[in-house]
Amino acid sequence: MDATALILSLWIAFAAGHIGLASVRVEPRLRAALGNRAFLALYSALSLALFIPLVSIYFGNRHAGETTLWWISVGPGLRALLYALMVLALLLVVAGTLRPSPAMQGLFRSLGGGAGNAGAAPGSRGVYRITRHPVVLGAGLLFGLHLVPFGRPADLAFFGGFLIFSLLGAWHQDARKLHAERSGAPEGAGFAAFCAASPFFPFAGRGALRGLGEIPLWIYAVTLALAVGIRWLHGSIWPH
Repeated sequence: MDATALILSLWIAFAAGHIGLASVRVEPRLRAALGNRAFLALYSALSLALFIPLVSIYFGNRHAGETTLWWISVGPGLRALLYALMVLALLLVVAGTLRPSPAMQGLFRSLGGGAGNAGAAPGSRGVYRITRHPVVLGAGLLFGLHLVPFGRPADLAFFGGFLIFSLLGAWHQDARKLHAERSGAPEGAGFAAFCAASPFFPFAGRGALRGLGEIPLWIYAVTLALAVGIRWLHGSIWPH
């Protein structure tokens, strides 16, 4: 099996395991049988057992493939645009990490619902005006942008896999939370209203610019520092 096929196979296995174990039919049964800690250990072990070799195989076979699917000359203008978009994607990841999503914690009624936010669904301030899945979709966008200069089959399999998995994972999380709300489970309470106020795709809603303005300046500073560090590490380890 060549590198591209192996990367695709690992992505399929990773997505199937990651989403399958977290499905509304499988997860409750496994948690009941194993207990919460054992379930989380199994979930993490399976994810790492697939993801680590996935990354290792790609970086051992970067730009592999006999066919160049596309070739785009990255001049100073396009490079600057790509860097700017990557920093913006990283901002989503950082802001979403430092302010955990109510979709992950069931905190729809406790986040952002105070005075001065009338008419907004709880939790829909800041980065959640931009997208309700900033970490997952921000990471997907960050890696997906690597497809612009890299057009070999292995690159498409690896970076395209990140993009597709991020979309599938975000969609699956929505489906689980909406199912929980319909079932009357407390962790899903208010999720439909949160979805109505926070768009799925980044920057697809009218409140995106307002959301950028609500992100604290220190989060922008953390993002820029991380971007500089990642660029330095990227250039020193993987110069191309």
